[in-house]
Amino acid sequence: MMGMKAISLEYPTDWTDYQLLDSGLGQKLERFGPMRVSRTDPRAIWNPGLPKPEWDQADGKFVSEGEDGGHWKFRTPAPNPWLVRYHRLVFSLRPTEFKHLGLFPEQAVNWNWLQAVIAHRPLKILNLFAYTGGATIASALAGARTTHVDSARGAIAWAKINAKASELPAKAIRWIEDDAYKFVCREGRRGGQYDGIMMDPPRFGRGAKGEVWKLADDLPKLLAACKLILSPQPKFFLINAYTADLSSIVIGRLLEDLMQPYHGKASFGELALQDSAGGHLLPSGLFARWQKDAGISV
Repeated sequence: MMGMKAISLEYPTDWTDYQLLDSGLGQKLERFGPMRVSRTDPRAIWNPGLPKPEWDQADGKFVSEGEDGGHWKFRTPAPNPWLVRYHRLVFSLRPTEFKHLGLFPEQAVNWNWLQAVIAHRPLKILNLFAYTGGATIASALAGARTTHVDSARGAIAWAKINAKASELPAKAIRWIEDDAYKFVCREGRRGGQYDGIMMDPPRFGRGAKGEVWKLADDLPKLLAACKLILSPQPKFFLINAYTADLSSIVIGRLLEDLMQPYHGKASFGELALQDSAGGHLLPSGLFARWQKDAGISV
């Protein structure tokens, strides 16, 4: 008989300041704190659950201008600062030309998992493609000594604002503006070691110095470099991805192969958000996790 591996489906259920209200016709309707916004989501190809007047009441709407971005139109001015809280994590939101607001609410399940694994131990942690710092801040609040790496100066500045809003001391996080692969290779040459590594690589990216990143080509190379900077007894590894080009089975297999010598447990699956209109799920990303202490569950 052939064995079967379960693909996990996870979504947060403990948000207060965020709500997926509805989705459909290539859009999603959300609440961030006091603000309702609608923006594009190509995965929402079904019909909305709420009537059009509910959507028309959105305070802000993202108007797409093709694959290169778009612009926001606000009927009601956003608060300044526009703060959203998840337990002890605080995020400062702002509209961007790429439809994002600086917060990815589905990641709450990964933040909970990280904090359970770290468990207030002073582990040395590396976060690659760290953007506005949700995983960085969650790890630091759990007691880890976290290094935050992103090639975009603006993203690091934004993450520092979030860390300060979350009442983390200035020295709680090591901030590095650099290309992820170049940084990992340098750490390997320097003999740097980490008890846990997490990453949120894009499908395609371009670094500040013209570096080109293609997930399918470059992720295996990055993972091989990361293996050289793992401590002798690593505690976890987390990969998050948003691409539709790869299955969670792919990143799960890559991670399982990478961590096989350390005798832990790997899992993989999809992240989603559940709407309040009908309880339906909106797919929101892929993940693969490995942990040494396989008894942990969140």
